[in-house]
Amino acid sequence: GNQFQRGFNLGLEYATNGTNVVAGRPIEVIWEDTTTVPEVARERAIKLLDEDEVDLLVGPASSSDAFAILGLAEEYQKILMLEPAAADFLTGAAANRYVFRTGRNTAQDAAAMAAVMAGKKVSIFAPDSAFGRAYTVPFKAALEAAGGEILVEEFAPVDSTNFAPYITRIINSKPDFTFVIWSGANDPWRQMTELGLFEHTKVSTGAPEIAALRNMFHLEGMPGFTLYYHGVAKNPVNEWLIKEHKARFDGMPPDVFVSGGMAAAMAIVTALEKTEGDTDSEVLIQTLRGMEFDSPTGKRYFREEDHQAQQSLFEIKYTKVDGVDHIVPELVRVIPIEEIFNPIQATHAR
Repeated sequence: GNQFQRGFNLGLEYATNGTNVVAGRPIEVIWEDTTTVPEVARERAIKLLDEDEVDLLVGPASSSDAFAILGLAEEYQKILMLEPAAADFLTGAAANRYVFRTGRNTAQDAAAMAAVMAGKKVSIFAPDSAFGRAYTVPFKAALEAAGGEILVEEFAPVDSTNFAPYITRIINSKPDFTFVIWSGANDPWRQMTELGLFEHTKVSTGAPEIAALRNMFHLEGMPGFTLYYHGVAKNPVNEWLIKEHKARFDGMPPDVFVSGGMAAAMAIVTALEKTEGDTDSEVLIQTLRGMEFDSPTGKRYFREEDHQAQQSLFEIKYTKVDGVDHIVPELVRVIPIEEIFNPIQATHAR
């Protein structure tokens, strides 16, 4: 949340040349904390819509919070700009015509990972949770489309402390790659190292925020992908973001959710410039559909059918760098939009 707020404010500043004004209208931003509780998210979204009479809603971080407020966008006929909540169904089966997403979805993450492993035999290690299984489904489809093959799928309970049976079965499957999808308090990486997984297969995962990268030095030399790392994206927007963020926040580089917040702000300003400040939702919907906008990772555009932003991602290699307290994602190549297979799951262009 803090990262997103920093990025959004910086994005407004960048896109409006420091004025926070579009077409003569000042932009007022009102922040509410969802506390990552869906009921609270819905309650505070209603407050913003009823009491503050906002023109647009932006956020939130949690997909569960986002799901709780999707219906409000339709009920109040106001644009909901999703960032960084990534669950596919938010711009799929659960969405409506007022929902747009500037960030990536899980299917795009999975497609980027599949692009790294194209044509290879892959085993999957994931938590037995909605997150783990929801990520696995699009990855399997994308890998098969890229000529790869899934050997085994191992789902460990999220409260597990003994990962040995799952890791052993993966080793015995003799994969070219092991794709690790993990989110939870218990850390399987130590047991992967102890059981020799890295000696039998390449291990790959998406690069998370910097705090998590501090615990991932065992991935040195391994491939992966990232949606944002400050040293990977090469463009004028990101150069400005790095410079300004370091200047304002004790020399710290921007992290992944800072980038997302900036992208959301830049999309909104781009749309408002095109409408000459008109915030009518119907005008904005027609403007946003197919609209291209800039971001710290390069150009993006909203797909007309489902309002999901299409964007490039980055293939990386995990590298140790002297003097840096985390494993560093080093750019291998930009994965172009055309290579990131994420099927249209619903149509909202009515």
